[in-house]
Amino acid sequence: MSDAYAAAGVSIAAGADAVERYRTMAGGARDPRVLEGIGAFAGCFSLRGYRDAVLVASTDGVGTKVLVAAALRRYGTIGQDLVNHCINDIACLNAQPLFLLDYLAMGRLRPDIAESIVAGIAAACRQNDVALLGGETAEMPDLYDEKHFEVAGTIVGAVERDAMLKVDAVVAGDCIIGLPANGFHTNGYTLVRKVIAENRYQDIVEGAPASIADALMAVHPSYLSHVRAVQAAGVHVKAMAHITGGGLPANVPRVLPDALGARFDRARWSVPVLMAQVVREAGLTDDEAYRTFNMGVGFCLIVARSDVARALAAARAALSEFPIPGGADLTAAMIGEVEPAHPCGPRTFIG
Repeated sequence: MSDAYAAAGVSIAAGADAVERYRTMAGGARDPRVLEGIGAFAGCFSLRGYRDAVLVASTDGVGTKVLVAAALRRYGTIGQDLVNHCINDIACLNAQPLFLLDYLAMGRLRPDIAESIVAGIAAACRQNDVALLGGETAEMPDLYDEKHFEVAGTIVGAVERDAMLKVDAVVAGDCIIGLPANGFHTNGYTLVRKVIAENRYQDIVEGAPASIADALMAVHPSYLSHVRAVQAAGVHVKAMAHITGGGLPANVPRVLPDALGARFDRARWSVPVLMAQVVREAGLTDDEAYRTFNMGVGFCLIVARSDVARALAAARAALSEFPIPGGADLTAAMIGEVEPAHPCGPRTFIG
């Protein structure tokens, strides 16, 4: 049966090899909270240390950035993108990440490539004290081209019920702190790939020393350490937004009361060089650019005006201690304010 299955395009041996590689990666850093490890039918996690825990969960992928990774044959960081994206999403609810389950599907299962992808997942989990509880690897030759793959993850975190953020705490006059993006993160790659052909990937980015390939593969950072540093400084963070698909206009209003909007001053932060180049080459309007890309802002924190100076100092210190990959000169800034929303207009204004 296994020979017939292999002839159909699925290798049971390759699957077993991949699982054994995963087990080796996980074996050296056993998390005492994990009761069942890789290879079981399900993962078991011991929830400890909470009085009144609320579980917070999110599922996501990394979009068509996987096509860039496949074209470049650079698989080591795509797993980090996945984990960090998921962590940022639940951080917006003030949750502490606990564990992650991953899903990897390939047209042809190459254990070495699978190992590289999962190694990135495991590394990001370790960096953020997240248990890699388990996952699934699938070989689907009729669905994916031989060199292509998809990776996704489900993260579960927890927050004390009385520490959950309340949207109605945000009021007009509050300020928006922006944490910097080092590139496209995991959004907008379908457009980017149409603008920048693969034969240009090794070119140098105009006005920067990095190659286009390096800029495209810049790791989507986790902002968890920076958020916790601001909170540890005694700042009450009222709301947070992860700037993903839809950019500032789509994501910031998600954490505002219905009657409020946001006004941004784009002179207060910088757009990554390659991103600005893609905007020019694609001929995007300002509205299209800010709704397609993060435009240099990866994460937002909303705080009272009286807390701005303390929040900025803590965020900048954290960025020095936990620098964003590929962005040594990036810093935090007060980029906007919360204001009453116009009843007939958009809820965000970027000027």
